[in-house]
Amino acid sequence: MSTTQDPAPILLALPSFTPSLALEVIPRGVTLHRLFVQADGRTHDILVGPENPTDHAVQKYTNTLVGRYANRLPVSPATLTRNGLTSTFAALPNESPSVSLHGGPIGFDSLPWTPIPLPYFPSAQDEGDARPLLFTNAELETIQSELQTSVLFYRISEDGEQGFPGKLRVEALVGLVDPRGPATGEEYPLGSVVIVYRARLEEEGKVTPINLTQHWGFNLDASLKDGPESLSVKDHKLTIKADHTIALTETGLSTGELAPVAGTHHAHAEKKTSKIGESFPEKGYDEFYLFSRPAAPIPTRLPASAFQASGTVGVTSAEGANVLKEILKPREQTAEPLVSLESEKSGLKLVFDTNQSGVQFYSNNLTSPEKNARKKIHGGSGVFGAGDGYGVGTAAFLEFHEPLAAWLHPATLGASGDDTLLASGEVYNNYVKMDVWYKSPASAASQA
Repeated sequence: MSTTQDPAPILLALPSFTPSLALEVIPRGVTLHRLFVQADGRTHDILVGPENPTDHAVQKYTNTLVGRYANRLPVSPATLTRNGLTSTFAALPNESPSVSLHGGPIGFDSLPWTPIPLPYFPSAQDEGDARPLLFTNAELETIQSELQTSVLFYRISEDGEQGFPGKLRVEALVGLVDPRGPATGEEYPLGSVVIVYRARLEEEGKVTPINLTQHWGFNLDASLKDGPESLSVKDHKLTIKADHTIALTETGLSTGELAPVAGTHHAHAEKKTSKIGESFPEKGYDEFYLFSRPAAPIPTRLPASAFQASGTVGVTSAEGANVLKEILKPREQTAEPLVSLESEKSGLKLVFDTNQSGVQFYSNNLTSPEKNARKKIHGGSGVFGAGDGYGVGTAAFLEFHEPLAAWLHPATLGASGDDTLLASGEVYNNYVKMDVWYKSPASAASQA
């Protein structure tokens, strides 16, 4: 639960004049509270959510990290096997007696995370857990040289927490990158947000499920406050390069089969306008899309031997291993993105890169204005339960992760082959990078 002692949001901001990005991050749940975009003299907050940081305690899964396991798992005992190791596991129910959602009743979203100061300077006096152990020395240098501003969090998930086997160390890096790449016509880069999750079992002989994501919800028009229409994302254009979704049971669990998107409302590429609202389903969107082509060629598992403590200083020993540098490379502008979200009205566009096999798209269906708080910059009072919160269809949640319960359903594995199990001797490596672009609405209208 939230308390008055919750740490204040940490502000990350690009050191530049407008246009620019600024991000507020709350240590509790590694929650992205606000994401400000300044363009053409206007300030937008493109994340939905409450005004008061402490309201995230009751406005669940709003821009938080979720885990140990994102999405839905069946509540039934399971034997886990990977790399010749075996553990037993039983997820705890919370959404229903048969379904465990986002890590169980007390998931990563509702727990405190400890910031690790950056830049990090190792010394012989380093001890304890509050130091980076899952980023190499070379990566720590890259954080300092290529991320204009960043914060690193960690937490220790004890063996048996929410039913998950194995003591797990998790580190989460959140940072901003300066605009990269030239303007293309009337479109300008404003910078990027990068999130990297690393995790390692701290015990030998263990296997545990892991599938982390940022449960962030976007609305690119809400800050315009142009009436009820600006609260809807139905006019946003969405691109998802996917040929299949995961077929689901009535309770939202994977059936173990793939469902073709062709000819359905999930075939976003087939929509004449590319807008979310075209053929919008009665119950909204809440589906996992399996990418039709491989995601970025960044491994989802790294050898733990590359991250062993190096004698007296206690930091990573692999000076040359630098997966982070590969993650931060600018994407080729000619390459079609796996996922993009844009609005002609505000002129904002988000382009996503990841090494995960798919994305969950959720259109904020399970909400009502009475059950949440809407930010003042979005025209709300900011007061939880005041009746002027966000309604159905007011956000596009884009949650990048691997298929649901992938180790149970090999037919649903994506190009990465990630079965969402982590064994001792491995380091989990998951990232998403979001590039922010701006095109003048007047320019967009003239090209229509």
